[in-house]
Amino acid sequence: MVNALILAGDRGKDGTPKALIKIKDRYMIEFLIEALKSSGVVKNIYVVGDEILNNKIGHLVDGFIKSKGEMFENLRFGIKVIGDFETPVLACTSDIPLVKGEAVKEFVLECQKLNLDVGYPIIDKRLNDEKYPDVRRTYVKLKEGTFTGGNLAYINPKVIDRATKKVEELIAYRKKPLKMARVLGVNFLVKLALGILSLDAVEKKICDMFKVKGKAILTKYPEIGNDVDKPEDIEFVKRYVS
Repeated sequence: MVNALILAGDRGKDGTPKALIKIKDRYMIEFLIEALKSSGVVKNIYVVGDEILNNKIGHLVDGFIKSKGEMFENLRFGIKVIGDFETPVLACTSDIPLVKGEAVKEFVLECQKLNLDVGYPIIDKRLNDEKYPDVRRTYVKLKEGTFTGGNLAYINPKVIDRATKKVEELIAYRKKPLKMARVLGVNFLVKLALGILSLDAVEKKICDMFKVKGKAILTKYPEIGNDVDKPEDIEFVKRYVS
């Protein structure tokens, strides 16, 4: 079992939380809550966000945590508020309304089987193109193929503080290539840019950097990665949501 932590601090241009976008008369976050509950692997569900979320959907979850700032800060704060360091955390963004319980279950069980500190889902571009040909995603080319990332993360709460400094560096240097190169290494970045880096090499780099046991989990459920970022994404979701 895991504690689910929905990171719902993102706002639209009008200042309204993205989680409260209406899709077929339901708030977008409600689809994710339903998936988490039906997965059979979630112990409790917590939401981090603005107070308006508590007013709208607080009755559907086990706890509400007021947003502290950026996503990683909210993740750390949320884990601390939950206070259960023996149960893994499933961090989720609120904008994946197409995800279903079976996708959550399979991902969590695979992470637990491998006894991971950190698990992250990846989706093969071919699978996404086959199932959702009209969706546009950002992909990374590796030796094994072309992949996009998902919007879930399996985390051992005991390692979050250990990873904090490096994560903050990566966030701070995301628009400063020279400083980013010092953190990740020039060879690593060049190979990544050329698409000749292997998945194993990426995993090793992340595990060594954060001193965790981690793995990218190849999932057969592209819905995990199909998030709502743009107005056209809402129309895409409306076509597929049940």
